Amino acid sequence: MGHMLMRRAVADDIPAIVELLADDGLGRGRESVADLTPYRRAFEVVDLDPAQLLAVAEIDGVIVGTLQLTVIPGLSQRGRTRGLVEAVRIASARRGQGLGGELMRWVIAEARERGCSLVQLTSNATRGDAHRFYERLGFTPSHVGFKLEI
Repeated sequence: MGHMLMRRAVADDIPAIVELLADDGLGRGRESVADLTPYRRAFEVVDLDPAQLLAVAEIDGVIVGTLQLTVIPGLSQRGRTRGLVEAVRIASARRGQGLGGELMRWVIAEARERGCSLVQLTSNATRGDAHRFYERLGFTPSHVGFKLEI
């Protein structure tokens, strides 16, 4: 297995990213690789926003992971800047090889470089394995998350 390379996503990566998003129990019900149009529109918005970093992980030219980092400046906690990590995925065939930990260590360093002093994320309440994974990395389940579809 080659070395994992992390990089900013480009438009040509959209099909592979959507495949990763759809590659689990929850994703299968909410993602569709049949029509990439909405993903292409969303990619343009994300890519133009300097507060966003949509990244992919590659091994030997094959995309094996993805995540999105959002840098959120704020006034609370004496002007603390937070890094919000979303849509963390590792290809199902590559899980259990330590790539998720490598991906997360990379994004934590990237957040620090962008001025963040806290990294936060939410994980669906049904994802027990993911919760244990994040806790092993030092994340604490400190808050209860709420969502409202509008």
